[in-house]
Amino acid sequence: MDAKKTLLRVPGGGGDVEHIGTPGGAALMAHEIEHMIARGMGRHVTIGAFSAPIVGGGAGTILDQNQPEGAVAVPEGICIRPFRLSAQVESALAVADNEENEILFAVDSKGMWTGDGTFTTENPSNLRTTLGIGSACRVGSAFTGDMTTTQPGIAGAEPVLDMELARAVEKVDFQGTPATAVMQRLDLLYEPRYAPYLVGPCTLLIYWGGTVATIGGFSQLSWVEGRTEDFFYR
Repeated sequence: MDAKKTLLRVPGGGGDVEHIGTPGGAALMAHEIEHMIARGMGRHVTIGAFSAPIVGGGAGTILDQNQPEGAVAVPEGICIRPFRLSAQVESALAVADNEENEILFAVDSKGMWTGDGTFTTENPSNLRTTLGIGSACRVGSAFTGDMTTTQPGIAGAEPVLDMELARAVEKVDFQGTPATAVMQRLDLLYEPRYAPYLVGPCTLLIYWGGTVATIGGFSQLSWVEGRTEDFFYR
């Protein structure tokens, strides 16, 4: 479904103005995500495979800003809108009271990951399945070596998580002994009513981990992407 330009008469506006609409003539006041997916602008990546989760928390324990479980680097001139992020963490057996596990979806809104660190390269699928795989963004997972993000004119440094999109925390409270503690799977689903506009250079980051090494986790990331100017009507 392609958008088309039509003329819209605005009361008191002094004439007709041009706007973007669907083939049926309905106005699109902002780019609709479903419309963008139909145009081939949707992307999806899965972190972890089938029944093989990836260990969280950098070295396997607490969250490490330099070693996320997933990263989507958005270059200058590109914009993405993440409309569904999810993660499922398999918690390890706690050994003491007040152990914690957590999941964090966050953004470094000014710094872009440039490909350093030790990681697994991910190649996103197109949400319009008749089109090929790939993305204008660099996507990686399962970092075991430190990565950095870089702002224009500034040397690479630890990611600055200035925008938290969602977080989930699970705490253990023993009712008796460690042998009687019950841990449930920790999940986090982010489906915003109004998906943010992540305009490059910036980086979307996915983390999970805990005070006890997690057994592992899975994540599914879906977004639309395109040239920055494609997201904003003039």
